[in-house]
Amino acid sequence: MALGPDNPQHILRPVRLGTIALSFAVAMLLDFLPWKDLRLTPDFVALVLVFWCVRQPRLVGLGIGWTLGLVIDAGNGVLLGQHALAYSLLAFLAISLSRRIRWFGLVQQALHVAPLLAFAEAVTALVRLAAGAEFPGWTIFVGPLIGTLLWPLASVVLLAPQRRPVDDDNLHPIHPAQRAGVAPGPPIGEWMGKRSPAASSGVALRT
Repeated sequence: MALGPDNPQHILRPVRLGTIALSFAVAMLLDFLPWKDLRLTPDFVALVLVFWCVRQPRLVGLGIGWTLGLVIDAGNGVLLGQHALAYSLLAFLAISLSRRIRWFGLVQQALHVAPLLAFAEAVTALVRLAAGAEFPGWTIFVGPLIGTLLWPLASVVLLAPQRRPVDDDNLHPIHPAQRAGVAPGPPIGEWMGKRSPAASSGVALRT
């Protein structure tokens, strides 16, 4: 069974920290764009955060989620801490489910990601309600739904820098003698099977 978007014709290089940082920068740029209705816009930072928490839980975790949340709160001019709390809880849940999510294909992964994105949106809404804001309506869950639909595309794009084709050398290891420019000898079984005629007939050789 293939694990997630990986397929047998590709192997993954180790991820670079620059790739992770660039993906978060692009996600924040998309979140800061002047969308007409933010309730109908997916949370790109939350989507990328879930992806890296699932794929690289040792590199991206609660601290990264908290920091990104503070930046989003400050950039959008909203109550400071609401996204920090939501992203921290989101990172915790994504890391907890990372092994399970990676076991499935992209469509099944999206079904697991949907409640995570909806949960993060619900946390931010509850924090605003606790601060005295009005309920924004059930349309706030449209954004997480769109983010779920974007999961397969986001997975392919974010994994693209790590992928490289599997060549014949990886499938058929080179004999050490061939690397040194020397033709390898016959297998031991074949060498032992080739005996002299005298030995095979049982005649002793004179010394």
